[in-house]
Amino acid sequence: MKIAFLGTRGIPAKYGGFETCAEELGTRLVEEGHEVIVYCRSSYYKEKRGEYRGVKLFYLPELKIRSLETLSHTFLSLIHSLKQDCDALLIFNFANSPLLPLPLVFGKRIALHVDGLEWKREKWNPLGRRYYRFTEWLAAKLPIVLICDSRAIQRYYREKYRRETRFVSYGAHVQHSQDKSLLGRFDLDPGGYFLQVTRFEPENNVLLSIRAFEQLKTEKKLVIVGGTRYRTKYAEELLSTKDPRVVFLGFVYDKPLLGELLSNSFAYIHGNEVGGTNPALLEAMGAGCFVICRDVPFNREVLRDAGLYFSREAGDLRQKMEWALSHAEEISGLKKEAQKIVEKHYRWETVLEDYLHLFQQMIRT
Repeated sequence: MKIAFLGTRGIPAKYGGFETCAEELGTRLVEEGHEVIVYCRSSYYKEKRGEYRGVKLFYLPELKIRSLETLSHTFLSLIHSLKQDCDALLIFNFANSPLLPLPLVFGKRIALHVDGLEWKREKWNPLGRRYYRFTEWLAAKLPIVLICDSRAIQRYYREKYRRETRFVSYGAHVQHSQDKSLLGRFDLDPGGYFLQVTRFEPENNVLLSIRAFEQLKTEKKLVIVGGTRYRTKYAEELLSTKDPRVVFLGFVYDKPLLGELLSNSFAYIHGNEVGGTNPALLEAMGAGCFVICRDVPFNREVLRDAGLYFSREAGDLRQKMEWALSHAEEISGLKKEAQKIVEKHYRWETVLEDYLHLFQQMIRT
């Protein structure tokens, strides 16, 4: 089979879950003897290599406007893909749905990964939210395969649009600390910090984590990995904290280093509350983190009983952090349980099998 991946920033993965999925799935498909193309956004990659681990790469430009970046790049990618004689197109992000009538006219087989409820994100203005509601509705009406990685999102499409989606879970790796000395790069000690890895957006509740931590009496630090490519008032407010225990590391793309940060954290704060299965949550669980998680159905579906949950109140999160500080023995058992969940339910090998079966069904129809 020949499959093209569109709608991500590209690979090697440097930014988010869609990119990691494209890398993990694409390289495994190549190992199985299939041909894979991934379209990359030019500005994200200084080095323009022709392929990565057998996956063929094409670099195309994008408009550097927050609301048009994804759509502009996917449009160019779709035009280019029409000449590639692909058996199927895997497109990420339902915001791209207005572009899909074009490849459908040319008889292309399309699977669209719908992700989460983008219209709930506070970063979008009313016009942006209306656009995402429209593209979500349109995706449900088009004659394409819809993929979701969350049972909660699957129920949402069934109840709201009476549309069935194809459930394919996300994947993660179980990992353990290999080189604690890497923490010295940031003057951190194993077990000496709470950790949060996320983009600086309101619905990820980074500011809530900071406000809760500021009320906490501890010598531990709060380490925040991530940021935003666009200047926002929310990001400026985060960075204005006066607490010297709060440490901002920016984006960390070095996988071994990020693995050490996760595996050696005292606890991991997961504040994301919009979307389906969150890759950062799975990665933290796979690294054996003790997770304190925002209490929403998407997160409970993944973490289950292997961590704690907090509401959107700084006082509630602070109480959960205080509980963690005084219950070290119970934390150890929950860490192991989180890794067991990843090993049983979120293996990339299973994800590969599910996508292979899906692509084969698409090609036969």
